[in-house]
Amino acid sequence: MLVAAVVVDLVFGVLIRRIAHGRYRWLLEPLRLACRRPAAACLLAGVLYYALPAGPAGWQRTLRHTAAIALVASGAWLVIRALHVAESIVFNRLPGDGVVSRRIRRARTQIRPVRRLTVAVVTIVAIGLILITFRPVRLFGVSVLTSAGVVGALIGLSARTALGNAFAGVQVAFADGLHVGDVLVVDGEWGRVEEVKLTNVVIRLWDERMLILPTTYFTERPFQNWTRNESRVVGKVQIHVDHTADLDDLRWEARRLVESSPLWDRHQWVLQMVDSTPQTVVIQVQASAADGASAWDLRCDLREGLVSYLRDHHPQWLPRTRGQYQP
Repeated sequence: MLVAAVVVDLVFGVLIRRIAHGRYRWLLEPLRLACRRPAAACLLAGVLYYALPAGPAGWQRTLRHTAAIALVASGAWLVIRALHVAESIVFNRLPGDGVVSRRIRRARTQIRPVRRLTVAVVTIVAIGLILITFRPVRLFGVSVLTSAGVVGALIGLSARTALGNAFAGVQVAFADGLHVGDVLVVDGEWGRVEEVKLTNVVIRLWDERMLILPTTYFTERPFQNWTRNESRVVGKVQIHVDHTADLDDLRWEARRLVESSPLWDRHQWVLQMVDSTPQTVVIQVQASAADGASAWDLRCDLREGLVSYLRDHHPQWLPRTRGQYQP
């Protein structure tokens, strides 16, 4: 039996290696390298299980039962390894940089939760099949399922949060609301989506902090997605100046700062008066950048440049509080 299993494994290995040298080498070669051990274990357990007779109680029956458990476990191991390899192959064939198309970011967001959910299902099925091979456990499970639904209700109630996060993770992955690489604003903090899991979403904030939120947050609360349709981000800077400020002069300076910045993507920019108060007027500069990180740095540069320009060349345009003196 062992010799036959080894021979079959060697024959399949030679065939796969020959096929892998052709058109589908990028797919078959990683599968062969990653799945060789679980495939050999599954083959050996299967040959052992079907070779032993299903006779009365004894060492042969015990060994056959052990082979059945090994067959289920190695089969689940093989499927899980194949899923990991498939995910890695797809990710390697997709661009991994932050500025990619919306379709690619959506694919990267949806593949990982599906793989994890499939691995969880395969693991649960394998454990269930192994437990069924034990007669006492099988009888106990059947009696519990047929006699008391209260146990199932209690288990479902206790796992409500975990199951809710898991289903929310699948909903987030396929609802097209956010993708890996998107720039989000959550509770006043902005950052880029690093990973979308079944139970949580990992966001790298602008200061390199990692914000981890449950997936139910994105199905129950509003959030801003700056890059849902495209990766370009428009940055906004607001500055308060005195009512006597010459907006044309400030517009020329803002134009100089924007056009001299390598962070500007040469797409759009504008300076406008967006509000006024009794003491000041509010000017807003909008400029586009290639991504969220570039937009943040561009905003900081524009704010610093305009404040320095006002301080050095037109300090009289800085906000002032006026009063009237009456003798």
